[in-house]
Amino acid sequence: MSKLFAYSGREDFFPGGSIYPNPKNSSLFLSLPHHVDVYFPPRKRSRMSSSFESGGEGVVSKENVSIEILPDECLFEIFRRLSGDKERRACAGVSKRWLMLMSNISCHDLISEDEMATKEIEDIEIESDGYLSRSLEGKKATDLTLAAISVGTASRGGLGKLVIRGNYLVGKVTDLGLRAISHRCQSLRVLSLWNLSSIGDEGLCEIAKVSHQLEKLDLCRCPAISDKAVVKIAMSCPKLTDISIESCAKIGNASLRAIGQFCPKLKSIMIKDCPLVGDEGIVSLLSLNTCVMNKVKLQALNVSDVSLAVIGHYGKAVTDAVLTDLKNVSEKGFWVMGNGQGLQNLKSLTISSCNGVTDMGIESIGKGSPNLKHLSLRKCSFLSDKGMVSFAKAVRSLECLQLEECHRISQLGFFGILLNYRKSLKALSLINCLGIKDMNSELPISASSGSLRSLTIRNCYGFGNRNLALLGKLCPQLQNVDFGGLVGIDECGFLAWLQNCQSSLVKMDVSGCVNLTDKVVSSIIERYGWTLEMLNLDGCSKITDASLTSIANNCPLLSDLDVSKCSITDSGIASLARAKQLSLQVFSVAGCSSVSDKCLADLIKLGETLVGLNIQHCNAISGSTVDLLVEKLWRCDILS
Repeated sequence: MSKLFAYSGREDFFPGGSIYPNPKNSSLFLSLPHHVDVYFPPRKRSRMSSSFESGGEGVVSKENVSIEILPDECLFEIFRRLSGDKERRACAGVSKRWLMLMSNISCHDLISEDEMATKEIEDIEIESDGYLSRSLEGKKATDLTLAAISVGTASRGGLGKLVIRGNYLVGKVTDLGLRAISHRCQSLRVLSLWNLSSIGDEGLCEIAKVSHQLEKLDLCRCPAISDKAVVKIAMSCPKLTDISIESCAKIGNASLRAIGQFCPKLKSIMIKDCPLVGDEGIVSLLSLNTCVMNKVKLQALNVSDVSLAVIGHYGKAVTDAVLTDLKNVSEKGFWVMGNGQGLQNLKSLTISSCNGVTDMGIESIGKGSPNLKHLSLRKCSFLSDKGMVSFAKAVRSLECLQLEECHRISQLGFFGILLNYRKSLKALSLINCLGIKDMNSELPISASSGSLRSLTIRNCYGFGNRNLALLGKLCPQLQNVDFGGLVGIDECGFLAWLQNCQSSLVKMDVSGCVNLTDKVVSSIIERYGWTLEMLNLDGCSKITDASLTSIANNCPLLSDLDVSKCSITDSGIASLARAKQLSLQVFSVAGCSSVSDKCLADLIKLGETLVGLNIQHCNAISGSTVDLLVEKLWRCDILS
């Protein structure tokens, strides 16, 4: 071997012998004149890098000869006989050609003494539930990088997880790169391919041939991958438990049929924006795999009521379902899904942008899902108070409810939900529900809801003082509160709500409540300052330094404070810096025009505990001050 790598010329070129194969042909070369000195070292081969000149006539040179003249087949045989991984990595670093040749040698092709050692290492990696992971993004995602990873990880059990986030417009990863991975990484368990227009069926089929340990497959925006590759993966990888397919135009019903037939351990499936997927594929998937699949997510698909009926009938193991943007599903589909009696184990349901969700449909789902714990409804235009109250009566175990952009839900539906969930509901969220208005009359309240701990009412512009006062009576045990963007609430509403609160507030977000005043903040701090950990006053323009002084003296547990776009000055920050018991970790004063360079020393003092500081759009803070803060608070993430 060593002789082969050192070879650079012919053995018959040495002093004392003729340099011509046939002495009769010596006249073809010019004789060397006496003034030209040529030194031949004893028994040394010479590399001739310059020509010999004589009499101004022809130039004679001897062509360099090296191992590079060997064809790929010979180099392949040489590389597969190298003694160990160190030598193989060294050869892979010689040139691109050698790297690609080395990456195409599978573990089964190696003839080496350490073959058994490699297998032992691979077994250890699998038994310890740990595996090597590599993630490539943007320009780093190339075939050469994949080839290098393949060679470099072979001796350590091979690659276990590969994530590639490519550039959709410029495809630098092709089937050649995946083929290199398949040759040396038979233990691959997780494969995620995003934005790879140049990868087709061939590369994925190569993975399928050897990666029988594959457990998770994630394909997103891979337009060249078709049913052929996915079917091959499903047939060859029976251990698959998690599959996600998004925006792959050539993947359709045949793939889902194969997944349902050949992947008995599948637990989670996500199909999004695949135009070739229809009812046939969903029916095959769910009817063939009914034992262990517990998570189903369908989004932007051309499916009809039939698919939802199949979910309702065969989804006996389903605990988590997400249905988004299913334009062709009507009220009948949701009604049949609820009446299918197959959702007895359903714990979480998310429905978004489905016009088929009506009062009758949601009531049916409630009756068919008695163990539901989490419900999220978004952009359900035809859902009203009647449907939600009926659902609340049917499902008594619900713990978390989220409603977003459901504009037919009014204050009557909101309080009806609270009255029906006095013992189980722990978290309630209303976001951008424009049908919520302020109460015109009092509601009879026989008992309060003692279970609710977290309440979010954000950007419901009609929510007013009467609603908030009633909310305080109905939900006295709140710990986490988000009233962001409630512009209809003023000082009177907040004070009335505080009078009825009995528990200790931990997190409070009142960002965008433009009518909030220092008096309200002082009342909050006076009652809950010793338990408060997060306070967001972003956009509350009436808040001044007086609130910061109250916070500094009464909030020992506060770690996150946001006073962006408030009317605070350097004096307020100085009050916080002087507080001995305050240990802020995140502090934001973004957009506070009165905060200037004078607060530099106080910010540095606060920075002893800070991990995040936001001083964006503070125009009175100069660039030099920002530079000093960055230098002094090197542990803190500063936004400026």
